[in-house]
Amino acid sequence: MHFLGIDWVGVNAENGRKLLLSLIFIAVIVGGGIGLRALVGLVLNRTDHSTLQTKFWTRQGISLLAAVLLVLGLLSIWFNDPARLATAFGLMSAGLAFALQQVVTSVAGYFVILRGSTFTVGDRITMGGVRGDVLRLGFIQTTIMEMGQPPAVQGSSPAMWVRSRQFTGRIVTVSNAQIFSEPVFNYTRDFPFIWEEMSIPITYEADRAKVEAIMLAAARRHGLDTNAMTDDAKTNLQDRFGVEPIDLEPRVFFRITDNWLELTVRFILGTHQ
Repeated sequence: MHFLGIDWVGVNAENGRKLLLSLIFIAVIVGGGIGLRALVGLVLNRTDHSTLQTKFWTRQGISLLAAVLLVLGLLSIWFNDPARLATAFGLMSAGLAFALQQVVTSVAGYFVILRGSTFTVGDRITMGGVRGDVLRLGFIQTTIMEMGQPPAVQGSSPAMWVRSRQFTGRIVTVSNAQIFSEPVFNYTRDFPFIWEEMSIPITYEADRAKVEAIMLAAARRHGLDTNAMTDDAKTNLQDRFGVEPIDLEPRVFFRITDNWLELTVRFILGTHQ
């Protein structure tokens, strides 16, 4: 095409038609995806956990379907010859894999997270050194509402000014590629409960039995009512991983030191308690 005294390479009527068709196709797919996600939000408008999970996975399915249709549609528009398509796809894949290694790894991590049910929106996790609740799972990054750290792990990186398991107010994005290089700690999946401990030192002359009774009473009063815990949560963990029956009742353990006797009460709590 000759324009403004310049011969523009690759610019012709055929490519212009394909470009226009591509823009229309992208607008239709993106608009359809946005419309479907909005429709899902209107239909699934309850705020309970199961509805939120259904809404999340439905929207993830819509996003995946839109991405697949977008890629297939654009390839079909620009490459009508299968031989040219295979060659171009091979060269493009090799180039992208070399130039965008972290991005490709992050996308692969996204599918591993979905396939392995590593975590989902609403789960409390530690990933890439960040602890908190998952707000969003994207193709490349996971968005987490950050939490503080208890005193026992205050020395971890990054430094925290919140000395308890409360939200800091920071929204952190973590690359999905982290699941290949670091462990992911999930506090919610399969067994949404954690064990907590509280230690009190006493003298050797103190009434150990009375202190133990007080600690057990406090643990039963403020901890999780094990009778209210569903049997599904316990049997699911035992059936899936083959663990022995779990003792959920509060227990007090003793540790002897040179100067005092340390009593530690161990009890169970919900992950968001």
